Amino acid sequence: MHVVVMGCGRVGSTIARRLEEVGHSVAVIDQDPAAFRRLGPDFGGRQITGLGFDRQTLLDAGIDSAGAFAAVSSGDNSNIISARVARETFGVQHVVARIYDEKRAEVYERMGIPSVATVPWTVNRLLRELLSVKVSELWREPTGTVLLMRVTVTEGWVGRRLSELETASGARAAWLVRFGESQLSTSGTVLQDGDQLVLAVTDEITERVHEVVERAPQGGER
Repeated sequence: MHVVVMGCGRVGSTIARRLEEVGHSVAVIDQDPAAFRRLGPDFGGRQITGLGFDRQTLLDAGIDSAGAFAAVSSGDNSNIISARVARETFGVQHVVARIYDEKRAEVYERMGIPSVATVPWTVNRLLRELLSVKVSELWREPTGTVLLMRVTVTEGWVGRRLSELETASGARAAWLVRFGESQLSTSGTVLQDGDQLVLAVTDEITERVHEVVERAPQGGER
């Protein structure tokens, strides 16, 4: 997959190198050509000097063939504008933006653009978003026994009751995000395309949760 990364700071350069290491083609955009030094001499991807929301700059970076776009510059406005251009103008499927302002982040989540705050696990979460991993860890309570996992509902579970997924995985739904709005689920909640679940799980069942989410349920009524 081709991935375009806007911003060649610490986070952007790390993401670009990791993506290249696992076999993806990468183009990095930054206004400052000196920033590309962070990529190191072995980086083989494209290095484009310019604004990440400029149409021609994006085309030079290969946005028209990109499967993912990460906006990780130091400016919230630049990140969200470029993320929206990638999503709305070029139809990039996987788009994520790093946002410093938590209130803004909530708004952009409602637009369907995942946003990541500047916390230690920024790089790992950005990579999960870009590569569309269906299950990711959000939070772990102090003893480390129970954690919250975000789950993107896969095709095989669309039209199924949430209670079926809970029974199959052993997890418990904390809340549901639908069309950017969080809501509490009920025993009769039916899963829809695009739903995201926040599940409470223990370490013992995390592997089962991954397997259940990826594997379509067999039989039963929808």
